[in-house]
Amino acid sequence: MISYAIQRVLFALPIALGVSLVVFSLVHLAPGDPISAILPNEASEEMVIEARREFGLDRSLIVQYGIWLGKALQGDLGSSIGNGRPVLDEVLSALKHSLILSLAAGLLACLAGVLLGLLSAGLGRSRWQHVVRVVTITGVSVPHYWLAIVLVIVFSVRLGWLPPLGMSPDSSAGWRPDLNHLQFLVLPAIATAAIPAAIIARTMAASIQEILSRDFMITLRAKGLPRSRINVHVLRNAMPTTLAAIGLQIGNMLGGSVLVETVFAWPGAGFLLSNAIFQRDLPLLQGTMLALALIFVLINLLVDLTQSWLDPRIRRA
Repeated sequence: MISYAIQRVLFALPIALGVSLVVFSLVHLAPGDPISAILPNEASEEMVIEARREFGLDRSLIVQYGIWLGKALQGDLGSSIGNGRPVLDEVLSALKHSLILSLAAGLLACLAGVLLGLLSAGLGRSRWQHVVRVVTITGVSVPHYWLAIVLVIVFSVRLGWLPPLGMSPDSSAGWRPDLNHLQFLVLPAIATAAIPAAIIARTMAASIQEILSRDFMITLRAKGLPRSRINVHVLRNAMPTTLAAIGLQIGNMLGGSVLVETVFAWPGAGFLLSNAIFQRDLPLLQGTMLALALIFVLINLLVDLTQSWLDPRIRRA
């Protein structure tokens, strides 16, 4: 197991390097000039040249990438063009808030997804199976930003039960696990968890149904093994595939909640990324995208190791 873990970590290193190259390239291929966002329209040519030299934009892209990667390896992601603060501080603060939302949404998605998956796979052809199937298909199909807007209209505007924006009563960026702060987390967590819960449910149901049709399951039933023991074998064989889906969805929650965080003004990494895009803040945009991408790689590495621990056949393969 240790040698397999070392092998997977070594495989993850070139992936992380490739991610950094893709992030840098995508940001610089986007149209627009970041200098125009900080200089007035009547700025002279000399001011533009000096600003480009100050931020290192006057060099070739290869040189810029080498300098940026070397500093990033030392924990220096540069300074924001918009406010001058260190990008690393901005990203870490936003990631802390995104982690709160992702943990809540991830817990909700896992519980709902596993429960719906078990119901969908274990109810035969009853009418309840069709109900669960409709719920999961709807969950996959509904855009989360549209669901976020609907939740705000229904539960904040019409009913007045939950706050629509922010993460705390005093409009600060601080969050504490008490009732006054938890109510700000409910709607963003539901909107973020809807699609992942449906995907997890459909993945788990398909995996269980595929396992139930295998020859060894027919043998277990023929031997008269109790249903509870059979279910243990089914779940153990279904969990690696389900864990892979859970890992992907948790990674998507961290990086894919841009619109949800924007709708609810939740000051997380998605909200920070959205602001960086509109402001053409290249250092902040690069740092945020790099952090989210590396977290995604790390989550998939952990899921891969967990899968191999649950199913030794993966290590042997």
